[in-house]
Amino acid sequence: MEKAEEELERRSKFLNSLILRKKSVEEKQQNEDLNVRVRASDMPFSLQNHAFKCARDNLDATMACGKLDSKRLALVLKKEFDSTYGPAWHCIVGTSFGSYVTHSIGGFLYFSIDKVYVLLFRTAVEPLNH
Repeated sequence: MEKAEEELERRSKFLNSLILRKKSVEEKQQNEDLNVRVRASDMPFSLQNHAFKCARDNLDATMACGKLDSKRLALVLKKEFDSTYGPAWHCIVGTSFGSYVTHSIGGFLYFSIDKVYVLLFRTAVEPLNH
């Protein structure tokens, strides 16, 4: 009986590794299709994918005019994440910027899409002590 349990656990681990590998390949392909490169992240993949799709859609719309509107893209991403995942999201968009931010665990994403860099992060919602 013990050998059967060990074999089941071994097969379960093997199948799990195959599933994770397949998801990784699919996510990599999707990122390549959207021309996205993750620079740093502390965010679940589902939220990352939401950010990538939202950024791609809005970047394409703003670039139709021929010029990057980084302020508009930052506003759209911030409002989308505020309304979907709760308040306290911040977004910085541009082709060149520096930053140093404190963020909530699981709420940080820094990526590039085409030649535009996007920093999306969430801060803890706490009352100020005066």
